[in-house]
Amino acid sequence: MLQIEHMEPFDRQAAYTGTDEVSPLLAFNVARLEAYLAEQLPGFAGPLTVKQFRGGQSNPTYLLVTPARKYVLRRKPPGKLLPSAHAVDREFKVLSALYPQQFPVPQPLLLCEDESITGTTFYVMAFVDGRVFWDLPMPASNPAERAAVYDSMNATLAKLHSFDPAAIGLADYGKGEDYVARQVARWTKQYVASETEKIVEMDRLAAWLPQHLPPQHTVRIVHGDFRLDNMILAAGRPDVIAVIDWELSTLGDPLADFTYHLMAWEMPTAGGFGSLQTLDLAALGIPSRDAYVAAYARRTGFDPGPHVDVYLAYNFFRLAAIVQGIVGRVRDGTAANRHAAARAEAVRPLAEAAMHFARRAGAP
Repeated sequence: MLQIEHMEPFDRQAAYTGTDEVSPLLAFNVARLEAYLAEQLPGFAGPLTVKQFRGGQSNPTYLLVTPARKYVLRRKPPGKLLPSAHAVDREFKVLSALYPQQFPVPQPLLLCEDESITGTTFYVMAFVDGRVFWDLPMPASNPAERAAVYDSMNATLAKLHSFDPAAIGLADYGKGEDYVARQVARWTKQYVASETEKIVEMDRLAAWLPQHLPPQHTVRIVHGDFRLDNMILAAGRPDVIAVIDWELSTLGDPLADFTYHLMAWEMPTAGGFGSLQTLDLAALGIPSRDAYVAAYARRTGFDPGPHVDVYLAYNFFRLAAIVQGIVGRVRDGTAANRHAAARAEAVRPLAEAAMHFARRAGAP
């Protein structure tokens, strides 16, 4: 069993805001990158300075600073990787489709699959200057701004789910059909591959979920990790100006995507994840779960209500498996984030939450 020191209390805003020097495990030859970008990226001119963003758990993300402009680089981590994980080329593809639709994403600039440059595949996108709130209650904010930010976040996800994938060049971005079934199968395999201790609930869910899936919904683009800390907000307005971290995006069930986002209202407080579960939402200006669902349904015509418990069981199971993958990378020495080890203690509470919703949906 992997032994992880307990790290409470955990200040997400302080832990994940800003940049650090690049970790030795995730360093690469900056001069080689600078020469490549000078040749391949129009308008690029050094000298180049590279820092590593503190936030992000999966694909290492770097701030590239030149005298005239800032950029962001995302790359696959080095070392042994789980099957189909860290597909930065897919991130670049979805950004390239959404940016011309005026959906709020950073402008994609360059994809490099030549591993001799940084050691792994990477892409470069424009730097978006704004704010990231790492804590769901947004402690530095006020009720009016919180209400507006949550409404903007709701509208942004509704807009994503309004696109016909084929109409914007993403017909081949995923299989689409049987999305939840395929996700359960995928994350069961990846959970087993990175397992560090036996969690009975995960085994039960892996057996129960495939037999109790919600009906297939309209195929749409799904972000896969849509949450407040994957939004960049305008500096002076409560508007989402960029959605980031598209590693888990594909074609699939928009209600699965929305109910993943909905977990914030039901999240266990253990393990360093943000949660709205015990807060006075009305006093904070944050909508209740029911009000938030109603706003999404009004905007899209999609209603998760009849199957919300199964969707939540699936999503907590999926998140537990994703987090276990991070713990596995700590074990294997390829974790991208210096706080990744703290996630080990989150897997069991997530599995227990998944089992809670499965039981509400009829599981024994």
